[in-house]
Amino acid sequence: MKRILLILGLGLVLTNTNAQNSKKGNFDLSADLVSRYVFRGVDYGNSPAFQPTIEYSVGGFAIGAWGSYAFSSSSQGADAFQEADLYASYAFNFGFSIGVTDYYYPGSSWFEIEDGISSHAIELNAGYEIGSLNLSGNVALNDSRAGAGEENGVVYFEASYDFKDFNLFIGAGDGWHVQSGQKGDFQVVNIGIGTEKEIKISESFSIPMFGIVFVNPNSEFYDIVVGISF
Repeated sequence: MKRILLILGLGLVLTNTNAQNSKKGNFDLSADLVSRYVFRGVDYGNSPAFQPTIEYSVGGFAIGAWGSYAFSSSSQGADAFQEADLYASYAFNFGFSIGVTDYYYPGSSWFEIEDGISSHAIELNAGYEIGSLNLSGNVALNDSRAGAGEENGVVYFEASYDFKDFNLFIGAGDGWHVQSGQKGDFQVVNIGIGTEKEIKISESFSIPMFGIVFVNPNSEFYDIVVGISF
């Protein structure tokens, strides 16, 4: 709970700082419709999903909420997967960004804290963009019951390179990212290629579409994900 309040407090401080340098911030509402929700090489829900985003940005600062809501239950009979995250980030003008994400899964108690384990998973995120090369690193800051059972110190790193018509990426992590679920068991879990295209409906209207082909060597999972943005 203290960490969540710290995130919100940091967001308010950064918002106030940026407000002094920018006359007006922007609210943005968007959504994706995906064939299935895959995150860092891990499949969630085995179902098409609706993924909305609400974000406020000012200067290099952004704060928002992102969710994923599966259309149907999994083939194993589990309830339809739901996720509702809060995040805050700051992008500097030299390519470096830093942020924090609060992962939460509706259905678990909002303020549950038992034996030091929270119903929220708090993760620190950092990224660096050098031309077409993008590097990112993430580390869990607390022990959590949320979703896959994140552990304090679990990490995930990813590198991607943008070409003219597509991008290549590779990611590796431990803990909930790997089959063993063990912290320290660092494995490559996410290798793939992605691309984007706009489908022209009329002279004044088009629909952005994206697709990803990926493989998780650790879990021997391969799939294709496509989606549209609106």
